[in-house]
Amino acid sequence: MHRLSVKLLVSIAVLAAAASVAGLGTFATFTSSTTASNTVSSGTVSIALGAVGPANRLTVDATAVAPGDTIQRAFDLANNGSINLAAAPTLTTSASPSSLLDSNVTDGLQMVIQKCSVAWTESGPPYTYTCGGTTTSVLASRPVIGSGLALSNLGSLVTAGAPAEHLKLTLTLPSTADNTFQGLTSTLTYTFNGTQRAATDK
Repeated sequence: MHRLSVKLLVSIAVLAAAASVAGLGTFATFTSSTTASNTVSSGTVSIALGAVGPANRLTVDATAVAPGDTIQRAFDLANNGSINLAAAPTLTTSASPSSLLDSNVTDGLQMVIQKCSVAWTESGPPYTYTCGGTTTSVLASRPVIGSGLALSNLGSLVTAGAPAEHLKLTLTLPSTADNTFQGLTSTLTYTFNGTQRAATDK
């Protein structure tokens, strides 16, 4: 009986070893592979003002303003991004601190924006400008504070990388401003906004 058990165990071991060797052969297969790669990069939307100086006087303050005075400030506006816009940029203005100078829509500051087909010729300070080319309206006279204001004749800025537009902002304190406007201060902020074109295939 003992001999039979030994023989049986040896037989099982031999069969297991044989099965193991045979199993090695089942993993030998033909293979093939191929690869490809590409680079995806996102674009930019970038509405930019000109460098501080003759191409951007919007940062220059005005003091001792009296009723009837005007404040002229030239600036360049460009689309420096790599993605076209859906439409021309819009303008939002705000004031902080605020006063009657900006909050009174009738007798407070009034704003006009024009563009010149070439760079404005500057004199001053105090700054005044003449246009050696063609002048067109960008924003008709209105109270200085507004949100999402549409700007006319700036369609060229829809195209990314287009040449800058030469603009001039004029603020006027109406001659109807009375004594309640004396000694006031408003700090105005001008924000130009651009929105990307509609999504498309790439």
